[in-house]
Order: sequence, then C-alpha cells, then structure tokens
Amino acid sequence: MSPLEAVEVPHALVSSYARAFGDEGSAWIAGLPVLAADVLDRWDLRRDGAPGSGEASLVLPVLRRDGTRVVLKLQMPSEESAAALVGLRTWDGRGMVRLLDHDPQSASMLLERLDATRTLTSVEDDDEAMGILAELQSRLVRVPAPPGLRGLGDIATEMLEQVPQAVTALTDPADRRLLLDWASAVAELVGEPGDRMLHWDLHYDNVLAAQREPWLAIDPEPLAGDPGFDLWPALNSRWDELVANGDTLRIVRRRFDLLTSVLDLDRARATGWTLGRLLQNALWDTEDGERALDPSAVAISEALLNRVRSGRRDGRGSGGAEPGGTRDA
Repeated sequence: MSPLEAVEVPHALVSSYARAFGDEGSAWIAGLPVLAADVLDRWDLRRDGAPGSGEASLVLPVLRRDGTRVVLKLQMPSEESAAALVGLRTWDGRGMVRLLDHDPQSASMLLERLDATRTLTSVEDDDEAMGILAELQSRLVRVPAPPGLRGLGDIATEMLEQVPQAVTALTDPADRRLLLDWASAVAELVGEPGDRMLHWDLHYDNVLAAQREPWLAIDPEPLAGDPGFDLWPALNSRWDELVANGDTLRIVRRRFDLLTSVLDLDRARATGWTLGRLLQNALWDTEDGERALDPSAVAISEALLNRVRSGRRDGRGSGGAEPGGTRDA
C-alpha cells in the first residue's frame, strides 16, 4: 500500500478543516495520508477498521505488534492539541482514556481503544446517564492543573473585554440585557478563577464504554479553572430530546443539582461560572455573525437564574461546598 493510499480522509473532516482553518487546514488535510502512513510505519501499527473523525481529528482503529487493539488519533498541531497531551499525561487514565504513546511534533496520539459505538447517549435514563458523567467529572476535577495550561482568569478577562462589541451585534434588547447579566456574573468571579484541571467539553458523546472501567471520558480540551465553568456541556447534552420531552427548565435544574451535589460545588458560584460559559459561547456566536442568543442558552440561563431568585426569596442558602471549587480540591 502506497503512502497516499494509506488512509481515506472522511469528507466531513475535509470540510471541517476548510471551514475552520482555511488554506492552512486544507494544506494539512492534503498531507494527512502521508502523515498517517509515516506514523503507522514508525509505530509498527496495522489498520483494523474504517477511519472515523470528529471536528478536528482523524481516528484510525489499529493493532500494535502484539495484537493489542488501540486507536491512532491524528490532528493538526495547535494550542488545543498540546493542552490535550498535557491533560492526558496528567490524568494518566484516571477517568480518562489512557494515552499510550504520542509525538508532540505532529500531535499524533496512540490511545487505548474504547467502544465508539456506545456513548453515554445510549443510556436512556437521564438521571443514570448524568450520574455517570458527574462521577467521572468529579474524578477529573480533583486533579490540580499543571503549569502551562490556559487559565480561566485570562479567558474570563478577555471575555469581558469583548462584551461591548457583542452587545451591539444582538438585535433583541432582551438578548442584550441577558448577555450583560452573564457578563456581570463573570465580573464578580473573575478574581477567583480556580485551579482545577477541567475537561472543557464533557458531554454524553464524549463518554464511551470501556473494558478497563465501565465508562471513560475522551477528547479533553484541558483548562485550569473552576469546575463550575465545566458544567454547561453536560447540561446541554441530548438537548433536542430534552426539549421534545417537555419541562425543559425542570430537567436542567435537576441536572444542575445532581452535578453540583456529586462535585460538591457551591451552587451560587457554579451558577455564575455556568453563565460565564454561556457568555463565552455567545461571544463565539456573535463573532461568527449570529444576531441572537442560542435558545438553549436562554433556557439554561432561565432555569438557573430562576433557581437563584427563588432561593433568595425563600431565604435558602446556595448549598454545596464553600466558594472556591470542590471541598476536596
């Protein structure tokens, strides 16, 4: 098999790279078959199935020389891929897919093989699925972030600087007010950003069935910060199904209460950082030309802010741990 025939690049990945990285991304994709052939040869790997892909990576099922079933992940070197390597080495398989080998120069990774056909989305009972995710997340955020990772403090500061321009991009006055509310929540917390290592994208489809443990997380985008900033992907999981089933606000609050209970978080602080995550998403959206807030973000915000207002009226405390993250962090 010649190098150019070594791998078939899925069309979805070709389109994703052209859209996200322009000419640079298209050039990297053009060289991907040669890179794959080189890594397969250098690590003495044999193909063992059809290639898969995400938004930013090619995933090849492969066999090692001794017959061990593993996965080769190829992606364009970036700040994100470098952070992922740091996170995978630091977690070292604790609640996370295990990194077996890597090449920092090309950002290639050899990972233990999980069951890509069984994500946490396959668990029909939402409380059960969210409980599994919460337990994994609580393990991940127990780990202090190593030096060199991006920090939530810097990210939050940059977000606040972008708010005035984003407000003018929104056409609905209600959306503008809500965006400013989210920014106010971040402004109150920016001085205490936290120091845990966050996954940053832990939702149902990034949890796979495994052999070493029943379930393991994949595809981290590590960040140093407060665990409250890491809850939105879980709250937003299986969103279309959640909306179709009705009672969206109640389900969001139930998910939030379960997550903050298992992670032992102060709920008022976790609410603030979750609003910060909604702010970050909205800033990205307006930068891409959107003129309205995402309906799911508005619903999640309403669910959490109504809970906070209700608690204040009733004189109830926020519950959970003391401010500053997890109690055992």
